[in-house]
Amino acid sequence: MLQFFMKIAITGKGGVGKTTLSSILSHLYAHEGMKVISVDADPDANLAQAFGLSGREIAEIRPISELTDVIAERTGARPGSMGGVFKLNPRVDDIPEEFGKRIDGITLLVMGKSKEAASGCYCPENVFLRRLLSHLVVERDEVVIVDMEAGIEHLTRGTAQGVDAFIVVVEPGQRSVQTAHQVSEMAAGLGVKKVYLVANKIHRQEELDFIKQATEGMELLGSITFRPEIMEADITGRPPYVVSPETVEEVKKIKKSLDASQKGLCRR
Repeated sequence: MLQFFMKIAITGKGGVGKTTLSSILSHLYAHEGMKVISVDADPDANLAQAFGLSGREIAEIRPISELTDVIAERTGARPGSMGGVFKLNPRVDDIPEEFGKRIDGITLLVMGKSKEAASGCYCPENVFLRRLLSHLVVERDEVVIVDMEAGIEHLTRGTAQGVDAFIVVVEPGQRSVQTAHQVSEMAAGLGVKKVYLVANKIHRQEELDFIKQATEGMELLGSITFRPEIMEADITGRPPYVVSPETVEEVKKIKKSLDASQKGLCRR
């Protein structure tokens, strides 16, 4: 078992399967007895569905960006306000316990949409979300897995440097590979310690060979085979961890490679 608390960020072009990987990795670490916080940081939130939550359960989850009263109390300004003076380092340590959804040893946090997140402005809700993400990555003694949107714009330098493993999910295709290169360059610029690739939706060896050749120099942790049951799970709302044991076995191999690569690198 790992003796440190891995902090993992997962990104990639939209639709490549990063949410599937995030959910399965969360289950695997939790089943090792690790405390896991799984963060849906993609504005198009669907990580809760990948955990198999019902529509009613998903509706009951309060996205952090919509905690208007909490954000106002902690920052000193109402969400949506611009300018003025408010706290840039609000208290967030109680948020996972207070507003997280518990799922089989995993705490799910849904960050939600911040109107100004893409611009990087210092509006109260954006500051609160960034502070929470920094707290989770840098200060918490749990495994933290962040399902991110296709990019890293909402990571500050300090948070990025606290990420142990930055995983870019890639599918066969030029646009996905291009996104991987762009994200890798941005991550390196922010001081991310290690950027990895995971190849997903692989139908045949030639597709995996293409990804390897197109991303030469980037470390490939492993690959996940395309399986119709994973696509069906997305439609029916069933968790990939349950519907596809073969996919889980492939992710176990990816996790094993990740854990082995991180031993000796992690500071915790």
